[in-house]
Amino acid sequence: MANKRQLKKQIRYICGDIAAECALVKYLVEDINRDAMNEALIQIADLQQETLSRVNVTFDKLPKDFESLKAYNKAKTEFTNKAFASINAEFNKGIQEIFKKMDSALPQEKD
Repeated sequence: MANKRQLKKQIRYICGDIAAECALVKYLVEDINRDAMNEALIQIADLQQETLSRVNVTFDKLPKDFESLKAYNKAKTEFTNKAFASINAEFNKGIQEIFKKMDSALPQEKD
């Protein structure tokens, strides 16, 4: 990931798209479980808020804590990459749970 600003934009974009899809389906599909779709919308909002707050992670070391500026930059980059990977994994897990909630809200096919 390039930087925090880009990551935050992507999180907002993804959550916004999923929320719009959820709201659209909620009103256009007959016999849909609207309560479950409302819960999915709440989950989307919670996931976005939680994930955005986690993006603000900062490296807690100073350059003077390392033998060189190069070592500091390397450690900071590794920290950031690990933090963003963790955030991404948790975000994707949350998205999958929301999709399951949305799928469960759809009416069952009648034979």
